[in-house]
Amino acid sequence: MTAREPLPRSAEEMAEDEAFFRRYGAWAPFDPAALREFMAGFPRPWWIVGGWSIEAFTGAPREHEDVDLSILACDVPALREHVGDRWHLWSNHGGTLRPLDDRFPEPLSVESQIWVRAGAQDPWVIDLPITPDRDGLWTNKRMPAHVAPLEQVTWVAADGIRYLRPEITLLYKAALQRPKDDRDLDRTWPLLEPGARTWLREAVRELYPGHAWLERLA
Repeated sequence: MTAREPLPRSAEEMAEDEAFFRRYGAWAPFDPAALREFMAGFPRPWWIVGGWSIEAFTGAPREHEDVDLSILACDVPALREHVGDRWHLWSNHGGTLRPLDDRFPEPLSVESQIWVRAGAQDPWVIDLPITPDRDGLWTNKRMPAHVAPLEQVTWVAADGIRYLRPEITLLYKAALQRPKDDRDLDRTWPLLEPGARTWLREAVRELYPGHAWLERLA
């Protein structure tokens, strides 16, 4: 098995992680294979975003803090039906956690995340950032005018799992620019097609003028 590159984390990130675990509890995240088993039989589209989507594209393994699953906002009811009472779903938005259940069937916000665990004494296993949709079409969280069929913004890897296209993942990562995001940019940029490079460069310039990445995207 190929050794995984250690996850680059700043001192500030490590302190944030420690504070997070004290408040919300531990994580034991699924990997993509376990996620595929979890989603087996789900009748609507789902895909992986974040660091695992970069690894699928580059083939360069690294450590991961979690696995980021996404679905369209209109498909949250289908997810609730899919998991039934086997798993507990929680809506997380701005530090507020609320059960996603019969009493509270709607997420706190379309911009929220859904966290998944088996029960109160169990670790969280999935982080699900919801993707806004417009009439069932994928919508870019950072650029609301960017609306497209899901097939145009995702791809299916050899493992049969659908992943967000790497240039879009990097645009989301540009907002944070953590050490692991810089690393993912370095691994991904040389492999992108010219059209994807152009799109990423122009999108970063539009959203984040003066961003430190722009010199590297030249």
